Amino acid sequence: MSNPNPVTHEAIRRAPKVLLHDHLDGGLRPGTVIELADASGYPDLPTTDEAELGRWFTEAANAGTLERYLETFAHTCGVMQSEDALVRVASECAQDLADDGVVYAEVRYAPELFTEKGMSLDAVIEAVEAGFREGEKATGGKIRIGTLLCAMRQNARSAEIAEMAVRYRDHGVVGFDIAGPEAGFPPTRNLDAFEYLRQQNAHFTIHAGESFGLPSIWEAIQHCGAERLGHGVRIVDDIKIDPDGTAHLGRLASYVRDRRIPLEMCPSSNIQTGAAPSIAEHPIGLLTKLRFRVTVNTDNRLMSGCTVSSEMAALADTFGYGWPDLRWFTVNAMKSAFIGFDERLDLINKVIKPGYAALLAEDGQDASER
Repeated sequence: MSNPNPVTHEAIRRAPKVLLHDHLDGGLRPGTVIELADASGYPDLPTTDEAELGRWFTEAANAGTLERYLETFAHTCGVMQSEDALVRVASECAQDLADDGVVYAEVRYAPELFTEKGMSLDAVIEAVEAGFREGEKATGGKIRIGTLLCAMRQNARSAEIAEMAVRYRDHGVVGFDIAGPEAGFPPTRNLDAFEYLRQQNAHFTIHAGESFGLPSIWEAIQHCGAERLGHGVRIVDDIKIDPDGTAHLGRLASYVRDRRIPLEMCPSSNIQTGAAPSIAEHPIGLLTKLRFRVTVNTDNRLMSGCTVSSEMAALADTFGYGWPDLRWFTVNAMKSAFIGFDERLDLINKVIKPGYAALLAEDGQDASER
């Protein structure tokens, strides 16, 4: 891969981008957290200074373990316990992503986390959908949002949440996921939910291969039937590299690549949780070189202090990626989305490819396929 005309962060912001792995409760504006805490009487914020709170989230999330990282969500979820709060957070999410040049996003959340003050699961889902529609409208239609309903893998509500995902699939919900700690909670604990979703022709992804290794990925794919892998960084454990750089893929890694199973990779988040030591050493570089179906994502924009553009800029700076490479990541993501084939193709041909062609033309490069 070569990058004769280095891309800039500002130029990347103008590029059309696609986001598949972003948590609603991990992307709040610090100022919104403070205002919602004040309005709801939530007493536990570490600070009510906006700048300090933003720093607190990123510093707390940098502890190096997934478990410590997940603790930061106590505060965001704590202020999202009303319909008004959910509408606002979802609307701002859509607007913030559109401001970053995202044209399609699948944003996920666990409805069960927002019922502490009595909201029903239906009320939670309907409030979030209303917020996303409001946010889409506020952007003038620059972005489309689909939602993924998460079940927390340490709880016992996955079948119930899967049923909600099917019930609302014609109302903005495009799929299902399980989230939470991997260790001790394998995806096979939720087999009934995945069997139900397959019977209903519904889509689902699974968090796997982030804090736990190949067994988690293998179960997610071969037992549960995952269409995509949330993170999936540990698939590199099944790849051996010779001193001369020759790669040897094991059976599982070959299967993932051959079947074009999308990897929802989140570089900055993976560094925070200890899944990778640095951007330069992140498996995304090798997996991209080996042509796995890699996609670039944020995971939690507040905790990681990132955007899709900043993630792509970090990869471009580290690995020398140019516009054809960033287009490749984007098309990978759009191909892997849980909306209809015609809708995906429409966005690729009418928005994504023309957008990158214009950026390539600005740099005097050929817009031919990568």
